[in-house]
Amino acid sequence: MSRDVLAVPPVDDADIPAWTAALGIDGLTDAHVHFLPERVMAKVWAYFDAGQEHYGRDWPVYYRLPEPERLAVLRALGVREFAPLVYPHKPGMASWLNGWVADFAAEVPEAVPTATLYPEPGVAEYLADALRAGARCVKVHVQVGGFDPRDPLLDPAWGLIAEAGVPVVVHCGHGPLPGRFTGLDVFDEVLAAHPRLTAVLAHAGMPDHVAALELVARYPRVYLDTTMVGVPFVESLAPLPPDWPARLAAVADRIVLGTDFPNIPHDYATQLRAVASWAAADDRLGTAFLRAVCHDTPGALLHP
Repeated sequence: MSRDVLAVPPVDDADIPAWTAALGIDGLTDAHVHFLPERVMAKVWAYFDAGQEHYGRDWPVYYRLPEPERLAVLRALGVREFAPLVYPHKPGMASWLNGWVADFAAEVPEAVPTATLYPEPGVAEYLADALRAGARCVKVHVQVGGFDPRDPLLDPAWGLIAEAGVPVVVHCGHGPLPGRFTGLDVFDEVLAAHPRLTAVLAHAGMPDHVAALELVARYPRVYLDTTMVGVPFVESLAPLPPDWPARLAAVADRIVLGTDFPNIPHDYATQLRAVASWAAADDRLGTAFLRAVCHDTPGALLHP
């Protein structure tokens, strides 16, 4: 059997469209992108501006651009579809964010309608409204929200998501900073209570990558996203296990592209090079893996 000859990974963003064409896909599907109301995004960027205070290192936002220019960048990269993820940090925000992102998705052809939640009275009602209105992905940020995903108020919401079959992108790992209720063991209890939940573990459960893979092995509807996984900025803080590509071979169809655009401290191509390096490191991955991660798998998830 001849060895798969991989396309040369993109050196920079300008190379990405040619790279995706060489893979035989018509563009990228990104399951982890952030668009937020302007004043909320400004607060997010201000948090990253204080990177030394929060993380002990600078976190320059690479794509700090007005919203129309950020959309133009994604289109130039060949991102044909993306999930614009929103998330609240306090009660009373989630329903408002759901309305905002529904309007955003209605105006941006590449944007998949999404929703979010918070443990508060009425969460099941406003989430049901969002799902009926067409939301095809839900974002839950345990770290930023500072809430327990096992909160009884959320139990009917998890059930709604499982019944709808839409993916929920959950930031539940301890990275980049641990929260009061972060930890894959905590979210494991949610999965045990709702085993039909289609859950995407953001950042591949960073820094507990092996534990994240164990959840993928135990729950057939759990996926990992690639967001900031394996990039130089993170490898010094939360390195991947040396046998990461070999471990992925068994679950190659449950890895989805995510980038955290625009809030990343590097260009988009950096994330794609990391994913391409895994594909090149194990003969069981290769081009088929890259097509699945960058297009087929996230595309299927976002069209339940």
